[in-house]
Amino acid sequence: MGKIITAIDIGTTKIVAIVGELNEEGKVKILSKGIVATPQKSVKKGMVQNIGVVSNAIQKAVEIAEEKSDVTFKSAFIGIAGQHIKSIQNSHQVLVSANDNIITEEDVNKIMYEIKAMSFEETTEVIDVIPQTYTVDYETDIDEPVGRFGTKLSGNFHIIIGDTAGTKNIKRCVEHGGIEVNELFLEPIASASAVLTEDEKDGGVVLVDIGGGTTDIAIFYEGILRHTAVIPFGGDIITSDIKSAYNILHKYAERLKLECGTALSEFSDKNTLAVIPGISGRPPKEIAVSELSKVIQARMEEIIDIINYEIINSGYADKLAAGIALTGGGSLLKHLPQLMKFRTGLEVKLSKPLNSIFIDVDKETSPKLSTAYGLVYLGLINDDKVKIKSTKKEKRKKNNKNSKKEKNFFKGLINNVVEKTIQGSIDFFEDNDTEIN
Repeated sequence: MGKIITAIDIGTTKIVAIVGELNEEGKVKILSKGIVATPQKSVKKGMVQNIGVVSNAIQKAVEIAEEKSDVTFKSAFIGIAGQHIKSIQNSHQVLVSANDNIITEEDVNKIMYEIKAMSFEETTEVIDVIPQTYTVDYETDIDEPVGRFGTKLSGNFHIIIGDTAGTKNIKRCVEHGGIEVNELFLEPIASASAVLTEDEKDGGVVLVDIGGGTTDIAIFYEGILRHTAVIPFGGDIITSDIKSAYNILHKYAERLKLECGTALSEFSDKNTLAVIPGISGRPPKEIAVSELSKVIQARMEEIIDIINYEIINSGYADKLAAGIALTGGGSLLKHLPQLMKFRTGLEVKLSKPLNSIFIDVDKETSPKLSTAYGLVYLGLINDDKVKIKSTKKEKRKKNNKNSKKEKNFFKGLINNVVEKTIQGSIDFFEDNDTEIN
């Protein structure tokens, strides 16, 4: 049996509990995934609003993953994002400790420890510190300082900070179910580790991960993480726009976006109407798909313009040979890559987990699982931080009452509703939708 890693991705629209194993060839096999819908309003823009409700949903996702893999979650690596996340650049210096002035791992660990212990803003804490380059005395731009001669070691660091209450709430949700938190990883960094090649990171690339509540950005150049940002808008705000524009239920607004929507209204079908059931026997509504797409495009353009601002603000806009790598559930909106290329001037590629890292990646592997896959991969290369190893053949008590429903959440979102195209219309009535309460 190879090394086992468990991870949990807590998103605004879904929670994924995932189990991965490192095989003898050094590739990652995903053993199981437990996916449940995040209860509405319990996570907002990446921030937990209701610890008890989210904790229960996490436990359901974990139960599904455990049942499929026979692995018990004892600890897990957790993804974090949200509007409270900020990144800053900072430098720090230490004196070389050895008498012979040869830099050791101890010196590097010391400078990292001191950076992590710093207080940058009240009510915040350091989530992660990513080294960029080091300087030994007067020699700059050093990637690996260990073994060099010098008296002073300084480094430039990309520091991720987050609201203390926000990070504690994430941890409480997980620990409430008896699972230890090994480490928090920033979600765009996790996604980047799963979908970006070394060539992309070396040539310059923007990872854009569009989730339900946030859009996460990570910019790499010459193999180094240069900039991160979390934009507090994602696919959910488009759903809310549709809901408000047509005064319909949230579930129908979401389905309209997924099944009829496009980011470029010029590509929408001008002659198609979507028929939406009325509430509690009220008359149905007919919505022109072409007008729907205008609502979607307007909001998507706003999000892309904020992304472009972050790219320009990073200082790397002219150093992005690989352009934009687009991933996350929101990336599946039709014609989004074309709109993003038009508004940013950069090449845009739809990216999903790499088959050079993961076994059994195929056309069915969705970009919406990039963060979860990345958390497993980061967990495997940071396995020294595992507090309690998750093991096989030791099941906890499970309540399987709702497991079938949660296992099929995404499939059921589409398939549980009968769809028909009748004389240029798309019918959103369900078999049991004669009355909706």
